[in-house]
Amino acid sequence: MANKLTGNRIINGTWGEVWLDGDKLSELTGLNAKIELKKEEVKMCGVMAKETKIVGWEGKGTLKLHKVNSRMAIKMGDMIKKGKDVRFTIISKLADPDTIDAQSERIVLKNVSFDNLTLADFEMKALGKVECPFTFTDYDFVDLIQG
Repeated sequence: MANKLTGNRIINGTWGEVWLDGDKLSELTGLNAKIELKKEEVKMCGVMAKETKIVGWEGKGTLKLHKVNSRMAIKMGDMIKKGKDVRFTIISKLADPDTIDAQSERIVLKNVSFDNLTLADFEMKALGKVECPFTFTDYDFVDLIQG
């Protein structure tokens, strides 16, 4: 018999944490990281549907932060002006205390390259925020939530 899903088992992103090169980001508001599969079409006699073959992948994501400091400018600003391609490691942890057996999910994103550096972005009567899109070329699952 299958277990019935109850609402308290849905993982809450409030419990997410991120480290950028070992520094915990207390200003974190969200993280998104995805693998986009690269496919080529495979034409086959007698097959009307479009068949494909995976030939690679691309890692993409966005780090979302409250604007409380100049962290990204400090990490990247001068290096960009010098023509250096700065790379980072992101560690993501999601540990909602309501998961089965208090499990957590940890993922390491490697060879992270940010796509831009926001120099200024603000509005009157609005809380400051920064979105940092990035690509990555490797990842490891450290912990996964079972069950």
